[in-house]
Amino acid sequence: MKKKNTKTYIGIVLMAILALFLANPQWLPLSRELKAAVADSEKSNLFFKSDAHTTIAQLITLVLAMALVWLAYQIVKLILAALAKRGGRTQTVTNLISGLLKYIAVIAAVVWGLSILGVNATAVLAGVGIVGLILGFGAQSLIEDIITGAFIIFENQYSVGDIIILDDFRGTVRNIGVRTTVIEDAGGNLKVVNNSDIRNFQNRSRNNSVALVVVSVAYHTDLRKLENILQENLPKLKQEHPDLYLSTPRYLGVDQLADSGINLKFAADVKEENIFAGQRMLARDLKILFDENGVEIPFPQVVVHKADE
Repeated sequence: MKKKNTKTYIGIVLMAILALFLANPQWLPLSRELKAAVADSEKSNLFFKSDAHTTIAQLITLVLAMALVWLAYQIVKLILAALAKRGGRTQTVTNLISGLLKYIAVIAAVVWGLSILGVNATAVLAGVGIVGLILGFGAQSLIEDIITGAFIIFENQYSVGDIIILDDFRGTVRNIGVRTTVIEDAGGNLKVVNNSDIRNFQNRSRNNSVALVVVSVAYHTDLRKLENILQENLPKLKQEHPDLYLSTPRYLGVDQLADSGINLKFAADVKEENIFAGQRMLARDLKILFDENGVEIPFPQVVVHKADE
């Protein structure tokens, strides 16, 4: 990551140097006549006013203009990356803007470059608009993805870092792009979904989650005595795992009178990303607590009677 950032900074410095040459063509290591031609080319081309034939001066101006576009794009991209470190909704919006910015930079570079080479920019823009209108009828799904993605962002349905359940896939939102959303499950598997296909999902990160555990005890267990033990010891579990349990684990009461024992239900508030870890830890803590206090956890048994001969 640091190596990539270093290359970006070096590129920005080089582009900044080219931009300085753009601002003052006299600094270019060229002949006096060519310097004057570059200056004239900049005056007539940088504002989309040229209809001259391609010359060396125009090619030099084209390179400098592309450098300026790239420089502006990289600077804005770095600013957005710095803002994205705040996480949450800020990261979601900056990722979307960064994706749009890439397309805008390319379009601006192409139109500006054609104008410098003598192509009428107004005609180019009109042509792009007509082609875009034609393609729009054949790319309705693409337009639907973009519009749906915009509504997801502005309505704050979910953000980067939220855990959502889409169909049978549960994972963390890693990126919300112009067209697609990337979700990563606990195993590191990525699911890329078109924004327009995201319907009837659950956002599990808006509120704290509850880890539920059901433990069975033998029928001969004295429930009043056990409930006193739980009242005394459950607060200690919160003290042992303060980073996992958001509140003291709770005893919810008898859940079922099952075949082999009495099912007791317990709950603990946890963050959604810790829902499974919370269930496993709570089950472990209850097993240790019951063993320490002589509470029997039954299991199915077969009773065999031998008939008298």
